[in-house]
Amino acid sequence: MVFHTISLQDMERSKQIIRTSVVGIVANVLLATFKAAVGLIAGSIAIVMDAVNNLSDVLSSVITIAGAKLSERPADHNHPFGHGRIEYFSAIIIAVIVLMAGVGSLVASVRKVIEPTVPTYTTATLIVIVAAIVVKLLLGRYVRSEGVRLKSDALIASGADALFDAVVTLATLVSAGIMLLWGVNLDGIFGILISLVILKAGWEMLSSPVNELLGSRISPEFVAQLKEEVMSFDQVHGVFDIIMNSYGPDTIIGSLHVNVPDTMTAREIHGLTRAISQRIYEKFHVILTVGIYAIHTGNSLHAKLQSEVMKVVSSYEEVMQVHAFYYYEDQRRVTLDIVPKDTVKDEAAFMKTLNDDLQKRFPDVTFALVMDHNYSE
Repeated sequence: MVFHTISLQDMERSKQIIRTSVVGIVANVLLATFKAAVGLIAGSIAIVMDAVNNLSDVLSSVITIAGAKLSERPADHNHPFGHGRIEYFSAIIIAVIVLMAGVGSLVASVRKVIEPTVPTYTTATLIVIVAAIVVKLLLGRYVRSEGVRLKSDALIASGADALFDAVVTLATLVSAGIMLLWGVNLDGIFGILISLVILKAGWEMLSSPVNELLGSRISPEFVAQLKEEVMSFDQVHGVFDIIMNSYGPDTIIGSLHVNVPDTMTAREIHGLTRAISQRIYEKFHVILTVGIYAIHTGNSLHAKLQSEVMKVVSSYEEVMQVHAFYYYEDQRRVTLDIVPKDTVKDEAAFMKTLNDDLQKRFPDVTFALVMDHNYSE
């Protein structure tokens, strides 16, 4: 059994996530202290309560730190690929917190529309609002950009949380300006609009880590890069069956098959697959298993049969990919993997049509077609 080990790169990434989260904690604590001081001096209970709300924002950073530390735990017998997926759970918790805040804000805003109250704004209130906007904007952009750079859903969610706080506070400032200039109270309307934006963003934040846990399809760009790298080996004549499973932002376990000439020896194939695995790990940090499909070479009867069969199957518009041709000479039987397009709804009927067509064209050969699926493209 192969255990995934924590690399120096993983440890450095974790340290940077924790460092960024600590910045968020310090910024929120300082902002809360400032608000509390202004609130006490001005005698405003609303500002003091807002300071308490800032302390609750520290929770997002604490959850991110806890997730980063727990994900560092080494692999064990029950978790041979490490604990990197814990980061996805921390991102989910933060996204749920954002959704709960959005629901709470929506309820409060609807109440303001139904039973409007006239807000009062003082110089101290406006100072706090402006300071909160500046701090939250800077903090949110910093944390979110670090989250994107470090591929941390938890940091991205935490940064987005801070940015939404800034947007909410900005809406409060705009509402205050309208109230002071024209005497129109739009607190409730603004609150509803912002709440809906928060709920939409919270749902999007939730979908990313949930999809990772469910097993989302890897990006087409990554597939293209992976194929290009594997195809750079002279002996490789095709790349198929790419499957990638994420066990954390920096831990991907995958497999693929390559076409190689049937003239290669077992020793040569061994060296090739080892070289491919090593390069893919060094370049993409993917732990890769490489399978082999042999392609018939030269002008042999096998090579001609392979060429003719592949040409027939590839002529079908519904076929996305065909590979893994193998001819059992003693049984006069051909096995072949077919990947149909998504437009094919009745796969069994399509495979029967294809098999019948091949059987008519090559009556002396028995066909065993295998229905394959596209997991990456």
